[in-house]
Amino acid sequence: MPLHPAAPEDLAGLVSAYQQTTQAVVDLGRSCTDADFDLPTACPGWTVKDQVSHVVGLESWLHTGDVPKVEVPDYAHIRGEAGRFIEKSVELRRRMVGQKVVDELETVAARRIAALSEPGVTLETVVRGPWGPAPVGDSLRRRILDIWTHEQDIRQALGRPGNLDSGGAAVFMDLLFAALPRLVAKEAGIEPGNVVIIDSTGPVMGRAGVWVEPGEEGKARGIPLFSGIAHDGDPHDVFTTITLSTDCLTRRAAGRGGIDDIHFTVHGDEAVARRVLEHLVIVP
Repeated sequence: MPLHPAAPEDLAGLVSAYQQTTQAVVDLGRSCTDADFDLPTACPGWTVKDQVSHVVGLESWLHTGDVPKVEVPDYAHIRGEAGRFIEKSVELRRRMVGQKVVDELETVAARRIAALSEPGVTLETVVRGPWGPAPVGDSLRRRILDIWTHEQDIRQALGRPGNLDSGGAAVFMDLLFAALPRLVAKEAGIEPGNVVIIDSTGPVMGRAGVWVEPGEEGKARGIPLFSGIAHDGDPHDVFTTITLSTDCLTRRAAGRGGIDDIHFTVHGDEAVARRVLEHLVIVP
């Protein structure tokens, strides 16, 4: 079942979704008091201001390639060198006034949008990406996923829900559904003979499923359902359907909280459903 609203696929649509979720972070920041900026969020060790600092820092690095020159303490929440690199932009701004960080994000985002909108830029144009050089289309989708995730972290901390039917939400869901065969068969280790369906009730509505069948060397392989690919199936296949809202599904897929922190219903094998939800995370 296609997503509704559908995720943007063209460059203009992706730039618009990027601009919208980035502006949402700016607008939320503009509404914050000093006390709001200090509120803890679902990212361990990060406050609301730290979330904004992270978005500023990564977008600035993607635009200029300049790495912040700052020493990062051995915080408990840092995992590996990638985590330490990400923490640099947050540490650099820890003593800055929150509204100054928001000012910086507004400026950096405008520059990024201008660069992405230049004549000659296409979805295939190779640019600096979070994990190395990448086509603009791929890089933008990953940036939209990340920024929209942090927007939702900020909204949750401030108690101001919203943007669950936005282009950013649709991009997140589209990437999640594309990753579902791997998540079900490889990450969750669901055995062949199972069919798992995720049903999102909205605001972004959609359904995705995976047939798990034996693959090479005895490894399970996930085959996407509802994709137009014919599959004979098996009358003994066990179907499990997990139904939940866009908010609950994306929070779980962002790795925010555990499965007992979200509401979902299961029709089928409860143990299979819980294993899938436990391994549904796509945000690094």
